Amino acid sequence: MPVSALSMDGGCDMSDGKKVLVTGAGGFIGSHLTELLVREGFDVRAFVHYNSWGTWGWIDTFEPEVKKQIEIFAGDVRDPNGVKEAMKGCSAVFHLAALIAIPFSYHSPDTYVDTNVKGTLNVLQAARELGTERVLVTSTSEVYGTAQYVPIDEHHPYQGQSPYSATKIGADRLAESFYRSFQVPVMIVRPFNTFGPRQSARAVIPTIITQLLSGADEIKLGSLTPTRDFNFVKDTANGFYQIYRSDRTIGEEINIATQNEISIGDLAQELIRQINPAARIVCDEQRLRPEKSEVNRLLGCNEKIHALTEWKQQYTFEEGLAQTIEFLRGNLEKYKPEIYNL
Repeated sequence: MPVSALSMDGGCDMSDGKKVLVTGAGGFIGSHLTELLVREGFDVRAFVHYNSWGTWGWIDTFEPEVKKQIEIFAGDVRDPNGVKEAMKGCSAVFHLAALIAIPFSYHSPDTYVDTNVKGTLNVLQAARELGTERVLVTSTSEVYGTAQYVPIDEHHPYQGQSPYSATKIGADRLAESFYRSFQVPVMIVRPFNTFGPRQSARAVIPTIITQLLSGADEIKLGSLTPTRDFNFVKDTANGFYQIYRSDRTIGEEINIATQNEISIGDLAQELIRQINPAARIVCDEQRLRPEKSEVNRLLGCNEKIHALTEWKQQYTFEEGLAQTIEFLRGNLEKYKPEIYNL
């Protein structure tokens, strides 16, 4: 479903050849957003993580006609000079580069501070110095922790229930401080749990699907009772785009949520029903989070994004699952369903 490029009242249509930077462009959400921005007529510079193989993440899988329209910048968001070089000449930056896996943050929190906090600071400093017109900082529903009330709106208290969520809280508050202290035009984009094609097996939906597609009769999971509000990745990418387009979102933090929830157990049973009804769920102790760290309920409020932008959910949960299953079925060799992916 293509996104309309029409300008909304009080907003802007800045897609006509504008150069923008996407950090984390080779990743899951970043690659979908990069494709969307190319389709909408932007001149996209994709910041990908430098590596000796010269690989560009999921951008390597793009259709040639899309790939040739993208300027690649290989670097590391932890390096302030590289970040500033990448942002030169760009009217906006969509900052998605981050470490995201919660279990990995338990034993490597330093790397999360360096990437998520310092990396965001590097983007903000460069934006301040370069006069960048729009800075979209990617947050996460994990900053809220277990819901104290539902649906969770943007006034909900923050709870650092993992080192990952703590670093994202820190990055968000840095972004707020640059808006308030230096008038940097920041927008804090807060997606609830995103799923879809290209997601790594560190997330629960591809974890379940890849185990089922590999023929496993026992599906290994952690806790089954937590609930999540799942966004299909194309809806999340459109949320970034619509937040970017509206002048009313500057200085705001905005949820992208469906305002629906499902438990991990019910999700697993539905996928089992669709793929392999003979499979059963078993508890894998290593997949259980520490009791006080587990986020037991996430159900987001989407009133603010509806009020400030033209965003609307375009895919049902069922449509998103179908596309995800189809993608994973055709790319199972890229996954390791037999191991626990941190």
